[in-house]
Amino acid sequence: MNDIEKRISDIGVVPVIKLNDPQRDAAPLAAALCEGGLPVAEVTFRAAGAATAIRLMREAQPEMLVGAGTVLSTAQVDEALEAGAQFIVCPGLDVELVKYCQAKGVPVFPGCTTPTDYHAAYKLGLEVLKFFPAEQSGGLAKIKAMAAPFAMFKIMPTGGVSLKNLKEYLSCPVICACGGSYMVTADLIDGQKWDEIIDLCKKSVQIVKEVRGNG
Repeated sequence: MNDIEKRISDIGVVPVIKLNDPQRDAAPLAAALCEGGLPVAEVTFRAAGAATAIRLMREAQPEMLVGAGTVLSTAQVDEALEAGAQFIVCPGLDVELVKYCQAKGVPVFPGCTTPTDYHAAYKLGLEVLKFFPAEQSGGLAKIKAMAAPFAMFKIMPTGGVSLKNLKEYLSCPVICACGGSYMVTADLIDGQKWDEIIDLCKKSVQIVKEVRGNG
């Protein structure tokens, strides 16, 4: 794994964020995530202003890892990188998009859930894959089954991950980190419930520590 992939693995949980009002919420949210012990964010391009949110979070907390999610085009890759994104996440495996990111020197995590996806990712030289939507695609049972022929990959499941199943996912040795939005829901962000976000982050960090034997 490269340095960014190792940092994500060390943190263990990646908040997946959709910001409706980046100007108001990006900086305080970044502060809350860092205070809660999760200094990383995947800012999805499902909301307008994602690039602005990435830029503002990087400015507010320079030590954070901030990436772009739901990236569907090379134009969005360029927009994200210009804003300061440090990694790219795609919902599916687009070979052209992966090669474009590799040419730019930015880590890319495409969504992969089938043997065909994994095989294509292998040929592209990838090491860490997003498994999305995790629960709806077979969850941990399928991830374990896929690891038999494709043991070279580390997996980042996203979709349906919560505090209830986080420990189960992280206990699997092929899991690099889990992506989740349970600590950054629209209700929490739009309501500016920063203390609740901090608390949920801390609970997530505690689970990571328990599973990985350093807490």
